[in-house]
Amino acid sequence: MFDASPGMLQSSVPTPRESLSHDVLLQAAVEAGQAAGTLLLRYAETGFQIEYKNPINLVTDADRAAEQCVIDLLKTRFPDHHFLAEERGRDDEGSSPYRWIIDPLDGTTNFAHGYPTYCVSVGLEYEGRCIMGVVFDPSRNELFTAFEHRGAYLNGRPIHASNTKALDSSLLVTGFAYDIRETKRNNLDHFAKFALKAQGLRRTGSAALDLCYVAAGRFDGFWEVRLSPWDMAAGSVIAREAGGRLTDFSGNNLSIYGQELVASNGRIHEAMLAVLNQAPHQT
Repeated sequence: MFDASPGMLQSSVPTPRESLSHDVLLQAAVEAGQAAGTLLLRYAETGFQIEYKNPINLVTDADRAAEQCVIDLLKTRFPDHHFLAEERGRDDEGSSPYRWIIDPLDGTTNFAHGYPTYCVSVGLEYEGRCIMGVVFDPSRNELFTAFEHRGAYLNGRPIHASNTKALDSSLLVTGFAYDIRETKRNNLDHFAKFALKAQGLRRTGSAALDLCYVAAGRFDGFWEVRLSPWDMAAGSVIAREAGGRLTDFSGNNLSIYGQELVASNGRIHEAMLAVLNQAPHQT
């Protein structure tokens, strides 16, 4: 993926050769995201069933219904496209170079507890490169959108990453994987280091929204480990098009198929990488 410099859009990323209109693709993603978000609100009001993948990793029938809603709408319009969705996995039956990457309910634990911080995330790849992102937060009626070369928007208004220049003046956000109890690579060490370096730390429980909040300047930086493609696909485009910088912990260009993410306004990025690459338990 292209690594934009601070304050720059993805202007050097080539435009897809297929003739599908950007507006057609974006409108379909917006309609799918908003329809799924409306469905989630209905489940939140009327009730839902919870299943557990492990003691702290849960899924609800609302997740599955929202995912089906998104896929049905997109498949109807783009029957030859590929799909990668959190609950259904990969569908490579199509012949198109486009792949939709879907998280129908990012923030399931929040949703299950009635905590209104969750969203629908719809990303689009072209020949393996993320080119579009739509993230809809139904609780706040906030719609984040971005298409490469065209900037990032919140409810139709342009958004930009923050201008914060120093780590000790920064508000950062992070998250923890569902296997936090089973793995040593659980982000707790990084969290402790940043707690001593940043102005403040937050944990929202939704990686897609965290990326959007970096794009909107609400957070100055975000890092996390053990993420999945659907956690990053849409939000990474939105953050980058808003002038943010995205890499792995080594400073390499972000791959949504890796498991490390550092997203920032660009100005504090090197300082964040320095903290992440300190020796274990160093402060």
